[in-house]
Order: sequence, then structure tokens, then C-alpha cells
Amino acid sequence: MTAGKSRTLLPPADRDDAAFRDAMNGVTPLESPEKVPAGRRAVPSDRARQRRIDAATEQPALAADPNRLTLGTVPDVKPLEVLAWKQGGVQERVFRKLKQGRYDIDATLDLHGKTVKEARVAVHALLTRATARGFRCVIIAHGRGEQSTTPARLKGYVACWLRDSREVIAYHSAARHHGGTGAVYALLVRARTGTP
Repeated sequence: MTAGKSRTLLPPADRDDAAFRDAMNGVTPLESPEKVPAGRRAVPSDRARQRRIDAATEQPALAADPNRLTLGTVPDVKPLEVLAWKQGGVQERVFRKLKQGRYDIDATLDLHGKTVKEARVAVHALLTRATARGFRCVIIAHGRGEQSTTPARLKGYVACWLRDSREVIAYHSAARHHGGTGAVYALLVRARTGTP
């Protein structure tokens, strides 16, 4: 051992404590602007209380309602606008056949005179029932809404619902003999049969 300064070796835990004390030398605690006495909880604001109530009441409602179709804001469409959409993977010939109205119509739903809330329930019921029965194509008459105070409102909701639905792989405004732009064909997923 060489002569000179001798160093005391501390266990690792003691070295960490010493390093921490050195780093904290001269540091003073921050003043808390609002101190809550021990044993008492801060009273939540009205807004925080309302958020808690909303969260508590919303959860059971979501769990009880399997209908995921939105009642929120949807993109506007025009009364005479042609609705057309297909999921990736849907072949062009399949989509063209749908557009031309050449699929057999397995079920129809008329939404004339219904509110958006009533239509939401009816569309969900139709899609659920249709897929359970293995239907391939359904038609929904939503109307054009040309005379409505909010033109084509229901038509816009139907377009959004069909696009967001797991059961639907494509949709297109109907041919003239099925209602034209006042109705839409919806092509549904094929039922899984277990055979290729």
C-alpha cells in the first residue's frame, strides 16, 4: 500500500446516503400554498364531483348497451349525394355488383318517420339479426331528408353507422327501383361456416 491519504471504505448503502446528503446540502423545502390538515380530505370542486358522477353512471350504461352506433356528430351529406364505401379487401367486381343492385335482398328496413335514436336501435337490431341468420345483403331506406330542417341528417347517420359497423364490409346508394339516393344497400360479412 502506498503512503499518502488513507480512504475509509463505506458499505454501498452508506455511500449512497452520504452522496444524497451532499447533493441536498443547502436545499430548503418548498412552501405549500394550501395545506390540508392531517386526517382531512380536500373537498372536490363541483366540476370534479360531476365528472366522478358521470363516470360512475356511464360505465354501467356502456356495459348494458351492446349498440356501439354513435349518436354523436357525424359528417354532413347532401340529400342527393350517392353513398359509397367499401372496406379494404372487397373486390371491385363484388362492389360493382352491389352498386348495380344485383345481390338478392335478404332484409329491408324503412326508417322514414323515425328519430335518430329510434333509427340507431333499428339499424343495430337489423345488422345483428341479419348476421346471425347469415344474410348477405340488406337495404335500408333512410330517405333523402330534402324537406328537413337539417337536410339528410338521418342519411348521414346511416352512412356513419354502416361504416363503423363490424358486420358491414361495403355499402352503396340503391338503384333507382330500390329508392335511389334515399336508400342504401349494405353488404354484410360472410357467415363463418368452418369450411373453406
